[in-house]
Amino acid sequence: MNIHSNARTCPNSRGVIVEHMQASAWSADVAATMGISARTGYKWFRRYREEGLAGLRDRSSRPHSMPSLTPDGRAELVIRLRRCRLTGREIGRKLRMPRSTVAAILKRAGLSRLRYLDPPEPVVRYEREAPGDLIHLDIKKLGRIAKMGHRVTGDRRDRTKGAGWEYVHVAIDDASRLAYVEVLANEMADTTMEFLRRALIFFSRHGITVKRVLTDNGPAYRSHLFAALCRDKGMRHLRTRPYRPCTNGKAERLIQTLLREWAYKRPYRSSRARAATLPRWLDRYNHHRPHGSLGGRSPMARVVSQC
Repeated sequence: MNIHSNARTCPNSRGVIVEHMQASAWSADVAATMGISARTGYKWFRRYREEGLAGLRDRSSRPHSMPSLTPDGRAELVIRLRRCRLTGREIGRKLRMPRSTVAAILKRAGLSRLRYLDPPEPVVRYEREAPGDLIHLDIKKLGRIAKMGHRVTGDRRDRTKGAGWEYVHVAIDDASRLAYVEVLANEMADTTMEFLRRALIFFSRHGITVKRVLTDNGPAYRSHLFAALCRDKGMRHLRTRPYRPCTNGKAERLIQTLLREWAYKRPYRSSRARAATLPRWLDRYNHHRPHGSLGGRSPMARVVSQC
């Protein structure tokens, strides 16, 4: 049998080793040129004599017996307790097992994290039929720029401490993606209410009457001032589920775009300089920037076609 012809299927050219053995040409020098020991060559030749070509295949390094392995019934109990949302520490305490053993069992079962117990929720995309049916509101906190910092200059001495924060308030129409954005000093209830008032004027100028607003559960949105404005304007106020920012996904997406294409696009010398570029960016976003969710059209093109 030509072992060499099958060497391509045998790791480390073990077929070649067997041929050397059969030709009585095996030596320590030959083994050294192949990067193995002479003893290893004899091991593979012995396996070939006992099992043929199958003996030259790789084998699992798992031992034949593992006396210290946790019994299957015990491991199943660990998994059942995990599905009851117990932590590894709690499971170990209940079953009087080492935490390391519990952790190993959970890792093998793919349950090392509690979030792995619940399958990911399917993405639910929605879009209101007409502009004004729903406006998404949100707030993003940005670090105030007092001067160019060390990330721009590369000099650690240029660090600025205590510069404070400024707040980007956003409003975006669900159907058209038409957006209104302001940079304000805080996120207090009166500031948020006045922002909404100006946002309603902005949408009204484009022929959009707002019927509903969607916000998270921030203090400003739960205030009496905000509720009173919604009542006065005849708008229904909807809130997202706690810890579910994806519910307000269009506002979240707008904020991501703002950060990437405006706030962090280039270094600014001051917060005032950054804020001064916002109106131009917003005009491009609303009138010229193509949106994939709108078939490549701009928000204003969708407003014109639907209003």
